[in-house]
Amino acid sequence: MLNRWDDAEAARWADLGDLGEITYGSRLVGADPALVLHGGGNTSIKGHSTDAWGEPVPTLWVKGSGWDLATIEPPGFAPLRLEPVRRLAQLAELTDTEMVNQLRIGLLDASAPNPSVEAILHALLPHRAVLHSHADAVLALTNTADGDAKVRELWGDRVVVVPYVMPGFDLAQRCADEWRAQAHDRTEAMVLLNHGIFTFGETTRQAYDSMVDLISEAEQCLAEAGVPSFSETGDDSLPEELWGSAGSAAPREGEHESIAGLRAAISVAAGAPMLLRAVRHERADAFCARDDVAPVACRGPATPDHIIRTKQFPMVGRDVDAFVEDYRAYFERNSARHDSDATLTMLDPAPRVVLDPHLGLWTAGRRAVDCDIAADIYLHTIDVICAAEALGGYVALSEADLFDVEYWELEQAKLARAGTPAALTGQVALVTGASSGIGRAAADALAAAGAAVVGIDVAEAPPRTSGTARHHAVADVTDSGAVSAAIAGAVERFGGIDIIVAAAGIFGPSARLEDLVGDAGLGTAWQQTFDINLSGAANTLSAAHRVLRHSPTGGRVVIVGSKNVPAPGRGAAAYSASKAALTQLARVAALEWAGDGITVNVVHPDGVFDTGLWSDELIAERAAAYGLTSEQYRKRNLLGRELSSADVGALIAQMCGPAFAHTTGAQIPQDGGSDRVV
Repeated sequence: MLNRWDDAEAARWADLGDLGEITYGSRLVGADPALVLHGGGNTSIKGHSTDAWGEPVPTLWVKGSGWDLATIEPPGFAPLRLEPVRRLAQLAELTDTEMVNQLRIGLLDASAPNPSVEAILHALLPHRAVLHSHADAVLALTNTADGDAKVRELWGDRVVVVPYVMPGFDLAQRCADEWRAQAHDRTEAMVLLNHGIFTFGETTRQAYDSMVDLISEAEQCLAEAGVPSFSETGDDSLPEELWGSAGSAAPREGEHESIAGLRAAISVAAGAPMLLRAVRHERADAFCARDDVAPVACRGPATPDHIIRTKQFPMVGRDVDAFVEDYRAYFERNSARHDSDATLTMLDPAPRVVLDPHLGLWTAGRRAVDCDIAADIYLHTIDVICAAEALGGYVALSEADLFDVEYWELEQAKLARAGTPAALTGQVALVTGASSGIGRAAADALAAAGAAVVGIDVAEAPPRTSGTARHHAVADVTDSGAVSAAIAGAVERFGGIDIIVAAAGIFGPSARLEDLVGDAGLGTAWQQTFDINLSGAANTLSAAHRVLRHSPTGGRVVIVGSKNVPAPGRGAAAYSASKAALTQLARVAALEWAGDGITVNVVHPDGVFDTGLWSDELIAERAAAYGLTSEQYRKRNLLGRELSSADVGALIAQMCGPAFAHTTGAQIPQDGGSDRVV
């Protein structure tokens, strides 16, 4: 395993003292996917802070809940009064809910994040710096029938070995007992079976060096058994959001309608729309093709921490009903073990990981980031399973242990506190003309409402908005093959399509009708206007329908028409006629697709001057034709208000939401009021 410690970089953090030291070391550990995956691992450092009276207070800074080790900043560490936290371990019993409360009471900063649930364990270890990871190589050793023996054979008494105990207060107490029984002056680490490894030292550098050395020894042990080094398999971590190329691999021919149908079934099981994403990786494909994939994969996750993201077992094949039935039986078997006074809320029974010999590996989640995290975790789970199998057989925790983590009181409390997701969470929107103007505004509004957005445009994607799930395909809507490929990429990335916004369009030639005939240039421009405004939308709707009809929420189509449909303008024959034809196309679609539960509506904007259809020169020219100034022309509607693309985007997002679930075939003006339309 490569030691990435950089003295020069560490020195840049030195001005922040203890916090700077542990922040740098934590980021090194968190940035290595062979050590830490999403939500895993925690770190701490002990030192002194000063209270309001200027007196020194022995302090434990421990990773705060919700922070990612790879990007953690000093505010991500919760400062705790060290001695009161240590004393908690002396209690005979303590519920985990009360433990969290006591830890918050012990904070030196009321605004700090909740401390790690393993804070007591960090406090008990008699070392200044502590690093904890769920290293793949360690899990490969411990997740075997004789994991305890394998760990002791490799490291002897250099490590304290702790049998599996669920994270929280009980784990802290058990680790304290095992430390007293096994630790000595030469102890280098503590290995928690089926959980991970702790290393420590008087400095973070010592703790990090020890982590690297011990994991390297574990990888060497695995190499001798024919297992490749986890550090050499590459960085398989997947981005939380994409706004880039059309997928991780070429879409597989003929699969996309099946995948959209699978997504619909998973969404029904979850009771809410879900996303799916393909994980195109040779190791994933090889694992899915194993003859024994079902019995091996369904033994459980590599570490119980992952169960929240992947559930206790994947769905092998495509029988969602059978998976749901198995999950309900699992819940009923295990919930009976809990106190009758504690009512457990069953989580949704939909799978989060799908393994199929033909479709490959797919992950499911309410948000794109949830799919990405599950994908990242499961690729590493595959590595751990295969390594453990090479060592004699992969063994996960018992069903009861896994259930106790999945239905941990802290997770149940978090579920009870969860707010209502955004209205379009779990839905996928396909927007043409998404790089500028109304198309971009619609994409932004849909993303803000929680949708995963797929943009199609001849232009490259604009900078993406932070915190949104975006995917972009450079394609010309007049090219039906390119549109089909973009839709296939959308299915690869998000599992299907629920919303289509046809916004791609051009204004076309500004000329009187009699001038269009006999002018080759104007004739070509006329045809181009129809190709983009009409045929481009027809290509999109035609190619998307086979996927859209599987939408778990009922498909939504919004066509961007124009005020020129009911009130055409002089010199705008190509634009007006193409938008009128487009509106008629939408009406036909509303008639034909109602049986599939798909709504099709049209918005007719006018005077949206912050789009590519307009320039200052064109506005001035049109204003002069009406005897108006440019400012007057911008507000030449009954309300005297200028309309922006963001206003149109906001209406489109509403038209894709529940408020318009019972409306189809409608044409809605958005023009500030036109005396030619009203």
